[in-house]
Amino acid sequence: MIISNKIIVIHFIISGFPSLKNFQFLLFFVGLLIYVLTLNGHLIIISIVYIDRHLHIPMYFFLSNFFLEIWYTSNIIPKMLEVFLTKNKYITYTGCIAQLYFLISFGIAECFIVAIMAFDRYLAICNPLRYQNLMNNNICHQMAACSWIGAFLINIPPLVALSRLPFCGPNEINHFSSPLLKLSCVNPHEAELFNFIVATSVIVSSFSLILVSYILIIVTILKIPSTTGRGKAFSTCGSHLAVVAIFYGTLMFMYVCPTSKTLNSSVIFNKIVSVFYTVVTPMLSPIIFCLRYKEVKKALKRVISRKHGLTMKQSCIRKELMN
Repeated sequence: MIISNKIIVIHFIISGFPSLKNFQFLLFFVGLLIYVLTLNGHLIIISIVYIDRHLHIPMYFFLSNFFLEIWYTSNIIPKMLEVFLTKNKYITYTGCIAQLYFLISFGIAECFIVAIMAFDRYLAICNPLRYQNLMNNNICHQMAACSWIGAFLINIPPLVALSRLPFCGPNEINHFSSPLLKLSCVNPHEAELFNFIVATSVIVSSFSLILVSYILIIVTILKIPSTTGRGKAFSTCGSHLAVVAIFYGTLMFMYVCPTSKTLNSSVIFNKIVSVFYTVVTPMLSPIIFCLRYKEVKKALKRVISRKHGLTMKQSCIRKELMN
């Protein structure tokens, strides 16, 4: 499209990982496997939390909110798989904007949910007598709703600033998703500033809440006289801390570090880090929670046993009817 003697870009080319062009099918297979594992892992956790009444408590309610990672990865991986498998590496300008908006919005929502989970652990360990009143069902639903709504609203100013930028070429995105700022015809200082302020505010505020919560948790646990009691209290926080370390470590690197002038090696490294937190981390989180939370493992065994028992009962009924 040509406007005022300038070519306006209406689509972009996603280069992905051109240095690995001889391994595109392998990358497709690995990406598809990770995607399937991510979907199944989160759907299993959501189903278990919904079915098993023993898990109808705030901690597992917020854990089930991690289904946002299904949308998070579904926003990126299908297009990435298409780039790996086919020659169609094009994405429209509107598709780029939408992809970036949802990617960041889901990331912000996850920051909020992870921070709320830390606050929930703080209340459960430091204020056990008031925990049921402070974290009742209504409050939990309100906090989750505020996290979702707030995430999508906070991300609007950077989106508006980005959509006002002109793109006249080149139109090749040296990535597997859609970082558009570097392709603008003009200096994207305003858009970068909005993005930096929002990203830094969200990451610093949510991480600060997590940090303060765990400092208070550690102080409280150290006061417990029983070694068994201290170990039990720490065990309820272990999986959450693992997710926090992985998620915030990569997130801080990607969104707090400056992005305007980077070397080619830095671009490659950014790609690897992006793949880790948009593809690998969502796959790891349900595995970490299932392995660390004994209640989830017990619930999973109960569901499997119940399903197996129901299957055996149906089989016996069929045999009796046949006889």
